[in-house]
Amino acid sequence: MPHAVDIHVGRQLKQARTQRRLSQTDVARRLKLSFQQIQKYEIGSNRIAASRLFELSNILEVPTSYFFEGLDEDANTQKDSAMDIVSAVASIKDEQMKARIVTFIQDVAGTTVARRA
Repeated sequence: MPHAVDIHVGRQLKQARTQRRLSQTDVARRLKLSFQQIQKYEIGSNRIAASRLFELSNILEVPTSYFFEGLDEDANTQKDSAMDIVSAVASIKDEQMKARIVTFIQDVAGTTVARRA
């Protein structure tokens, strides 16, 4: 599963690339990579090495810090969403229903937690 920072950096890459009206192929050629690699960077499934980030900042004419702008806001939004879910589940009075919802969330997330007897 991609790390939140890699997803954020990928979004920033895509934004800068599209603002400059460059295709993934355009950027890939300048980096001597495949456009598929740029796709993977943009969705965060592949991490971008520091040296590659530096090259991208030159190609896209942005400071390297650009890729991290807004990162704190993204993290706070994710934390707020998680807390909203926790609060909502905690407010459910029916314990059986609460347990079913928790099990559903775990199943969707692909996590397993030892069930209480």
